[in-house]
Amino acid sequence: MRSKRFFSENKILKKPETYLEWRKYGEEFLEEKMIRDAGTDAGLLMEFVSGMDRNRWFMERGGIMPAGEAERYEKLLRKRADHVPLQHLMGGAWFYGRFFKVNEHVLVPRMDTEVLVEEALRYLKQDMKVLDMCTGSGCILLTVMKESGCRGTGCDISPEALKTAGENAEALGLEPVFIRGDLFENISGKFDVILSNPPYIRTSVIGTLDKEVREHEPVIALDGGGDGLYFYRRIIEQAGSYLNKNGRIFFETGYDQGRQVKDMLLEAGFQDVSIIKDLAGLDRVVHGQAV
Repeated sequence: MRSKRFFSENKILKKPETYLEWRKYGEEFLEEKMIRDAGTDAGLLMEFVSGMDRNRWFMERGGIMPAGEAERYEKLLRKRADHVPLQHLMGGAWFYGRFFKVNEHVLVPRMDTEVLVEEALRYLKQDMKVLDMCTGSGCILLTVMKESGCRGTGCDISPEALKTAGENAEALGLEPVFIRGDLFENISGKFDVILSNPPYIRTSVIGTLDKEVREHEPVIALDGGGDGLYFYRRIIEQAGSYLNKNGRIFFETGYDQGRQVKDMLLEAGFQDVSIIKDLAGLDRVVHGQAV
């Protein structure tokens, strides 16, 4: 009996049957669609659909993939080929060792942002009051709360983002305060630390970003104005009024914005201002102390 044939975009392949065959097909399909890290993405989607960890994979990869799983896997591959972010397909992303729900209303957490968390944790202590400005998925605030025992407040202009952050907080057993508003609009009281990963991409650059970003992540969380510094200016102008004496502010910045954000903080009267680089040697975090 002749085996069934099944079609890729430009070639005919034997229909996959086993997990390993489907995994190989997924990689080839995504490579054909010019998806960066095709092999990694095909593997992660396989783990997601099958529920296998690495040990099970090595034991069961030669087994026949059930029809329902195979159909779901192929549907996800086609969505990934259309540049839907991998994290959206899986419903979340790993950040600082924890899984956070993400969707089209929030930025996908990046590893670079863990530098911001690391620097804040050098200063944070239990029961300190922290404000996370432009909180998005809440990954920054919830991580520092888990790691330090601090008390957290998150602010965002997007109600959908705050809903996502609330779901992440509930999943982690945390009870931060979430406030909807345009930066400090609805914030009261003072804090020991302000954290922020604000929109910092220049408006003119938005259209040149990868399709995954420009078509599937919220522009409101990306667009930092003409020079990318709009939100830094606004936050720094008001931050001193919301920080306790000797409180600190921590920003994530773009790779070429560290010096400018540092100068803004110094001009606003902050002291002990420092630029921290990421693992690639690029400016990533700027922080300073209120007087």
